[in-house]
Amino acid sequence: MYLFLALLLVPIIEIALFIQVGGLIGLWPTLAIVVLTAIIGSWLMRVQGRLALAQLGKSFSELRDPTEPLAHGAMILVAGILLLTPGFFTDAMGFALLIPPVRAAVMRFASSRIKIQRFQMGPAPQRRYPDGDIVEGEYQDVTPHRGHDSGPSGWVKGPERH
Repeated sequence: MYLFLALLLVPIIEIALFIQVGGLIGLWPTLAIVVLTAIIGSWLMRVQGRLALAQLGKSFSELRDPTEPLAHGAMILVAGILLLTPGFFTDAMGFALLIPPVRAAVMRFASSRIKIQRFQMGPAPQRRYPDGDIVEGEYQDVTPHRGHDSGPSGWVKGPERH
């Protein structure tokens, strides 16, 4: 339902803003603003994207939870898409997502609605007995070697022949 409303309302808002701004400053300045915001936005997206990638690499190298840098990177990607979409409303939303405190606020809002079940990085944990001891032992393989035509394994009763 929310997606439907967004797909319906965003173009209506954009058309209304184009009409208002175009009526105030004219066609060519309006188009120049749209192109200029796309150029500035793509440059800012590259800068912010590099910072997010650096933070992601740092979290991987320090074996920390990469959720926050990944979320920031995703929001920067969405900001870039919004900035490359012609319009004033989408540009405002895109520029807002390029501001780190805004991304942090979106992250706080999203994390309050999302529950992470489990997260683990690094080697798998070793299984230990409740008292913490590790039991060592030796074993010997006692499985008999059988050919393909040797019949049933002996674990179950074979077919009876009359």
